[in-house]
Amino acid sequence: MILKILMITYTSKKCCDCLCSVLSYPELKPIQSINAHPSNCICIKFDPAGRYFATGSADALVSLWDVEELVCVRCFSRLDWPVRTLSFSHDGKMLASASEDHFIDIAEVETGEKLWEVQCDSPTFTVAWHPKRPLLAYACDDKEGKYDNNREAGTVKLFGLPNDS
Repeated sequence: MILKILMITYTSKKCCDCLCSVLSYPELKPIQSINAHPSNCICIKFDPAGRYFATGSADALVSLWDVEELVCVRCFSRLDWPVRTLSFSHDGKMLASASEDHFIDIAEVETGEKLWEVQCDSPTFTVAWHPKRPLLAYACDDKEGKYDNNREAGTVKLFGLPNDS
């Protein structure tokens, strides 16, 4: 089964039951519904090749789904707080996930193995891979105590530069 384009929405029919609805685009007609997580889903990303999509949830789990079969291939459970952000690398081989934990988990998509744990001083709410290189940009909630809290400020950090390990 090959879907042209699909849109995924999340609804919670009852507490601790997050339903993933796959809709056709642009008609928005229901194609299939699947139980995705036992709590609210917060973020979703598709890999660049279109083979997988990943969902991050308030249950602190990241699920990797096969787009054609609409089945969960594997779960990543290294975070302790609700997953706030996800990003696939340009080649689709790595998946970065972050939360209020003070680290970013970078996993190999095909095996689920942890490749890196990027340490942070505060919660991370945004991660994004470079479109052509294994370089990860991320932004943390690190304003408190370091900057004037009355002004809007932020810091973008990079992981994957030659000196990183």
